[in-house]
Amino acid sequence: KKGMRAIVAVKRVVDYAVKIRIKPDKSGVETANVKMSMNPFDEIATEQAVRLKEQGVINEIFAVSIGPKQSQETLRTALAMGADKAIHIETDKDMEPLAVAEALKKIVGKEKGDIVIVGKQSIDGDNNQTGQMLAGLLDCAQGTFASKIEFDSSKKEAKVVREVDGGLETINVSLPAVFTCDLRLNEPRYATLPNIMKAKKKPLEILKVDDLGIDVTPRISVEVVEEPPKRAGGTKVADVQELVKALKQKGFF
Repeated sequence: KKGMRAIVAVKRVVDYAVKIRIKPDKSGVETANVKMSMNPFDEIATEQAVRLKEQGVINEIFAVSIGPKQSQETLRTALAMGADKAIHIETDKDMEPLAVAEALKKIVGKEKGDIVIVGKQSIDGDNNQTGQMLAGLLDCAQGTFASKIEFDSSKKEAKVVREVDGGLETINVSLPAVFTCDLRLNEPRYATLPNIMKAKKKPLEILKVDDLGIDVTPRISVEVVEEPPKRAGGTKVADVQELVKALKQKGFF
């Protein structure tokens, strides 16, 4: 199969190094005047797509982001890393995983994508659902929690090494397929200054979520968001006997 196209989904999230603060009304996480960046797992997805292009497996990379206008900064980062074109689906609504999957399905159909590469989860919602739901909507194969992806010479099949609870699982998936990326799949590259400048000239298409004809009605309502309880201080014990005694008192034996 020649001229394969990859669709890569990237999300704008609170930077992983930022200390999360809860809004005073406990309705959610504070994002005003907070450093935002590309979801780290989506950086891995973008890097994987770029490597596949460098290997000649795919010919074209479309980066897609769903969110407010500022999401275009995240798309420019993907373009600077090596994506060829970007599509921004603009919305100020909070999109749940199923709605995101529905939107991505529209883009896959519009751009005739052969493979979709996404992060296994975003570090804000931690839902780990979009990739699986998208594969279901597309009725195609899926390789989730991928720590290694290899394509055969015919480009009809891919071997995926998955990170599972018991270790590593290797599966073969037929194309088209959706892949979700785990942490150990690769080490994303830094965008160089020349590539950042080139990214400004690469095409970025803007769509409105309302024009996609999908149902974005939320199915979950957030009641309250609270910080986890402060961790209690530890206790020092003199020897093993005292440790066993303390564990018994706490009901561990």
